[in-house]
Amino acid sequence: MTATPARIVDIAIGFMGAKQLDNAARIGIFKALADGPRNLSELAAATQHSERQVRTLADAMNSLGLLRRENGAYSLEADAEKYLSGAGEIDLTPFIAFLGDISYKQWLGYERTVDTDEAGTLDLDEAGWGDFMAGVMTYNALHAEQFGEAFDFSQYRSALDFGGLAAGFSVVAMQQNPELTTRFVYAPGFTDGIAEAAEQAGVSDRVSLEEGPTESTEPGGEHDLVLLTHVLHRFDEAQNVAILRASRGAAAEGATLMLLDFFLDEDETQRPIDALHAGEYFNIDGTVVYPIAQVEGWLAETGWKVDRLVALPGSPRVLVATAV
Repeated sequence: MTATPARIVDIAIGFMGAKQLDNAARIGIFKALADGPRNLSELAAATQHSERQVRTLADAMNSLGLLRRENGAYSLEADAEKYLSGAGEIDLTPFIAFLGDISYKQWLGYERTVDTDEAGTLDLDEAGWGDFMAGVMTYNALHAEQFGEAFDFSQYRSALDFGGLAAGFSVVAMQQNPELTTRFVYAPGFTDGIAEAAEQAGVSDRVSLEEGPTESTEPGGEHDLVLLTHVLHRFDEAQNVAILRASRGAAAEGATLMLLDFFLDEDETQRPIDALHAGEYFNIDGTVVYPIAQVEGWLAETGWKVDRLVALPGSPRVLVATAV
């Protein structure tokens, strides 16, 4: 294989594309194309920005595969139409704004994180935290959508959603299976919005809600499905072992555990999105993306047998295990 600099340069200039995506979404280029193609002057008028800047952004989005460019007119590719134009169920614009306005600025101090191995911290005002949560919850909604598309929940009847951050994962499972009930056991302060989400989805009569510290609560029960979504990276090793043991204590024999998170691989080639989030999480607030071999060891120690690992597009992976 002949060595070329292309891969190195593509990685090194990657932040340019990210910032151009952020600004294309911010000024409304994708939403301006929701009703059909526009030429440059029409797109500039619709976004109220100069033709020079709009062309730069639109051409960049064309080069990255998000816009088509034919006979001087721009139009949306399928991914942009579904996730950026406002026409789909999920609009990723708040997530992209979070990356551009909050995450990107935090990465400017990444050298300190690397050199000191000290966790980063966010210093945001009330409006900043609002933007942070809007971005995170939008990204969670994407994960829940992909989660629902990846699994068949028809065999389950009693789910425990333990220690999560958002109701969306259980909601998509219940929407798929009208006989499935879900018991949410979340930490205090993380239960806001669950009842509203359940009501909007028409599943509120199949939901119960309890509060307790995730690292020390033992929910108990005989559930046939246990969901741990975005839990492990927020806790240390001892806490995670306790959480997995408590999860097993709440599961019937043969029950399924679905553990959604980012993981570091043991394979020859690391899945990029997981390794990038390992940097993001620690640099943002000191949370940890764990090696998958370590997580599998915790599962074996706490009464779970690993079955398979399922990758979700643009999202984390799901480690599926069985209670033994």
